[in-house]
Amino acid sequence: MKHPFHLKAVWNGGRNSEGHIDAGGLKTNISIPQEMGGPGTGTNPDEMLLGAASTCYLITLAAMLERTNITPQELTLESEAIVDVTNNVFTYERIVHKPRIVLKSDATEAELRKAEVLVYKAEKSCMISRALAGNVSVETQPVIETIKAI
Repeated sequence: MKHPFHLKAVWNGGRNSEGHIDAGGLKTNISIPQEMGGPGTGTNPDEMLLGAASTCYLITLAAMLERTNITPQELTLESEAIVDVTNNVFTYERIVHKPRIVLKSDATEAELRKAEVLVYKAEKSCMISRALAGNVSVETQPVIETIKAI
């Protein structure tokens, strides 16, 4: 079964103009970021690619944890993208995901090890990461801990 996704875009002018996209649940203004010489209005392709990679990874990780009966007390993610600009050529080089999983204070060593395995497995299983493979390096730097006893 195939699932189509659609996006409509309007762009109002040249390079340093602004536009708007509508992709169902994603409706936003777009432009080139200020750091790259644009107006910095709304979001931009770099942020959207990072958002796609990060949300795909986080949802995949949550599903994998659920399937193995690991229920985190907290599951958060910080991600960073590195874009290189050399000779006016923009290259999306790398994404680093930093998931933080907090398990109950009585989590077993086996649960901690399984969670660690899953943080890396989720990256290889995520559809967006697979689409980026060979083009953008994706790294995972997890923190897995238990709630400290009071």
